[in-house]
Amino acid sequence: MDFADFVRAAFALALTLGLIGLAAVGLRRFGPDAIARLTPKRAERRLAVVETLILDPARRLVIISMDGEERLLLLGEGRQLAREARDA
Repeated sequence: MDFADFVRAAFALALTLGLIGLAAVGLRRFGPDAIARLTPKRAERRLAVVETLILDPARRLVIISMDGEERLLLLGEGRQLAREARDA
């Protein structure tokens, strides 16, 4: 390996690291907002998860809001149990 090969390898490494750094700076500056700007605006969503509570490794309680109405779901063990959430 002569000096010219060493210089070529060092230049290629510097160029690669520079491009990776440039991509990191660009993603940090424009990444999250740019993706949101590229996607078309959607109408207001009808379904939203309000709160979750993990009961054990196999089951969890989930309160969802669907068309302005809240529902309580018990998820786990291959089945779901749905109830209307009521204000206390």
